Amino acid sequence: MKSAQDWFDDYAVSHQNHTNQIIHYICVPAIFFSVIGLLMSIPTTFIEETLGLYNPLIENWAVVVAIFISFFYLRLGFWYFLQMLFFILLAIIGNYWLGNNVNLLYTSIGIFIVAWIGQFYGHKVEGKKPSFIKDLQFLLIGPLWVVKKLGK
Repeated sequence: MKSAQDWFDDYAVSHQNHTNQIIHYICVPAIFFSVIGLLMSIPTTFIEETLGLYNPLIENWAVVVAIFISFFYLRLGFWYFLQMLFFILLAIIGNYWLGNNVNLLYTSIGIFIVAWIGQFYGHKVEGKKPSFIKDLQFLLIGPLWVVKKLGK
C-alpha cells in the first residue's frame, strides 16, 4: 500500500511547471465540484428505485460516493481524511446552493468540460501526460494534492 507521500511524489512528477500548477489549483477543485454537482443531479427517486430503499440521510448520490471515497482518504491518514471531508462538505453545500439558483446539471457539465480543457492545456504546457492515465486513483489524489499545496 502506497503512503500519502508516495502518492504525492508520483503526482508531482507531472506537475513541476508553475503554469500547470496554477491551472491545477483552479481546475482540480472545479472538476471535483462539478462531479459532486453531477452526482447531486441524479434524482433521488433513482436511489429509491435502484437500491429499493429510502433514507432521508442519503439524499443524493454525492453523499453515497463521498462515503466511499472517504475511506480512500482515511487509509492515507486521519488528517487527510478530515481535510477532504471538509472539502467534500463544501462542494456539497456549494452545489446545493448553486442548484437552488441555476440548473445544476447543465452548470456542472459546463464546469466539468471547461475545467478538463484547462487541465489538458496545463499538461500540454508541462509536456507530460496527466497522472491518472497511469493510475485512476490519481483522480482522488489530485484534490488532496491541491488542498495540501494551498494549505502551506
